[in-house]
Amino acid sequence: MLDSLTLYDLQVTWFILVGVLFSGYVILDGFDLGAGALLPWIKGDTNRRLVLNAVGPVWDGNEVWLITGGGALFAAFPYVYASVFSGFYLAFMLLLLTLIFRAVSIEFRSKQKMQWWRKTWDIAFSVSSILAAFLIGVAMGNVTLGIPLDKYGNYTGTFLDLLNPYSLLLGLLTVYLFSVHGGIYLLMKTEGELHHRIRQLVRPALMGFVVLIILHITASVYFVPHITESVCSSLFVIFVAICAVGGIVGMVVFISKKRDGKAFLSSCFTMACMMGLFGLTMFPTLLQSNPAPANSLSITNASSSLESLKVMTYIAMVGVPIVIAYSAAIYHVFRGKVKLNEHSY
Repeated sequence: MLDSLTLYDLQVTWFILVGVLFSGYVILDGFDLGAGALLPWIKGDTNRRLVLNAVGPVWDGNEVWLITGGGALFAAFPYVYASVFSGFYLAFMLLLLTLIFRAVSIEFRSKQKMQWWRKTWDIAFSVSSILAAFLIGVAMGNVTLGIPLDKYGNYTGTFLDLLNPYSLLLGLLTVYLFSVHGGIYLLMKTEGELHHRIRQLVRPALMGFVVLIILHITASVYFVPHITESVCSSLFVIFVAICAVGGIVGMVVFISKKRDGKAFLSSCFTMACMMGLFGLTMFPTLLQSNPAPANSLSITNASSSLESLKVMTYIAMVGVPIVIAYSAAIYHVFRGKVKLNEHSY
């Protein structure tokens, strides 16, 4: 089946597949990270328990997409995987700690009934969610802007070099985007007073996101010229950008009309378009080298061999549908509004 495909065909295929897997993670895990970011502004032990119950059955399944995407990156583009994980080592360790603390917070919160115990784990859940979202945005900002690489693809900068203004802006934007996404998801899962409170939180978060996306676009024009060149040179990229704007408009309209399901679909569509723009403006580069573009890692100089890509493509043809089916089944089982029963506290 794959014998007719060239090495370049498989490299492009895996570029798309890695992008799809990471996009799936951002869309799915984005709403439970956003729910955690909103938690400090939700008062009452019962209300906070309901928020956790809304994301509790699905958060671990969402992270399967991150693991699968990381595995795909390692298998298809090992040189990029090595450069990213060595250069971003401290940042990734911090991200890993936030994901661990978030999981522990969900599991440990209800082990004791003391208020101080619950509040402690609520704070841990919220801080870890916000920090995880922020670090994801910072990492994407650095990949977009470019990092210093030598001719062997090794990162030559420091941890502080990653904390540049452009990447910090994208990190803050990601927190707001996830907060809006998570808030809309919670609107679909809650009712009554909690539902009303979340609606009050979503609107200012959405306004903040719109302001930050405008600032991000402006900063990209000035600091990342290769993005501007990609947008101006491709009608398809312009089309995807217009779709992203349409998704944002849809979010605003549907939230104002209280059509939460359509607002959530608009949010998912917006995030998919934004990830698509990220991939399209980077292609065929996977890791931009700045200030020496010649050292950049692309799909052609950082991929596995033809034989390896063929074998992994057969594996992906089996594994990816399983991941999709698993996610679909989980969301079908846990559809509807969340409620507390006599065993919840």
